[in-house]
Amino acid sequence: MQRFHSDGVAIAYIDVPPASGGDDAILLIHGFASNHAVNWVNTLWVRTLTQAGYRVVALDNRGHGESQKLYDPDAYGSDIMAADARRLLDHLDIARADVMGYSMGARIGAFLALDEPARVRSLLLGGLGLHLVEGKGLPSGISEALEAPPGTPAPNPTAAAFRTFAEQTRSDLRALAACMRGSRQTLSREEVSQIEAPSLVTVGSLDTVAGSGPALAALMQDAKALDLPGRDHSTAVGDKGHRTGVLEFLAARP
Repeated sequence: MQRFHSDGVAIAYIDVPPASGGDDAILLIHGFASNHAVNWVNTLWVRTLTQAGYRVVALDNRGHGESQKLYDPDAYGSDIMAADARRLLDHLDIARADVMGYSMGARIGAFLALDEPARVRSLLLGGLGLHLVEGKGLPSGISEALEAPPGTPAPNPTAAAFRTFAEQTRSDLRALAACMRGSRQTLSREEVSQIEAPSLVTVGSLDTVAGSGPALAALMQDAKALDLPGRDHSTAVGDKGHRTGVLEFLAARP
């Protein structure tokens, strides 16, 4: 992986050229407790997009993967992580890119599209629907479960699942706990309505975390919703129908 510094924080990223032709760049932003490899490489997104002619840039968010670990929740605001993404585009001299995020990464992407509209050609929000506005979806106790000594019972099944996933991805649990506490900002309905980029909101039909995809799309200026039947929050990201829908959307956007 390559690295650069975003306002003093070391951020790791990959920059993969298209298999042939094309110079359109797409920036991929992963979800909480994941990393670029788990979210985008292992699920065949990088291969799919490069074979379709896109330059793929994917970062490890601060506190995740091979990027710098921070332990202050105030270091993990969604606007702060959106600034990391924007500085990565600056670092790579990419003036404008399609931006695709999943779950927390979708939240970051939405903040980026609102704050830097000229930099976002299109916005692809996966695993995040109306809860971008309502702020619901995850129960309390996740940070506490991440910080607890091994073997400590989690307060609820969702917290237990996040602890297990974080351990599987060999994450820094204390950094993730800080990130969970600091990165749950919402956008208002008015702010969402100001997002100018053509957008695709993709949510699995069994996803209890994201909130309604069509309800979020209806608030946006130029958005479509894609439903993934039989998929939940953890299985929607790599779904073949997800990849097909994104490729069709990208081919049709201005």
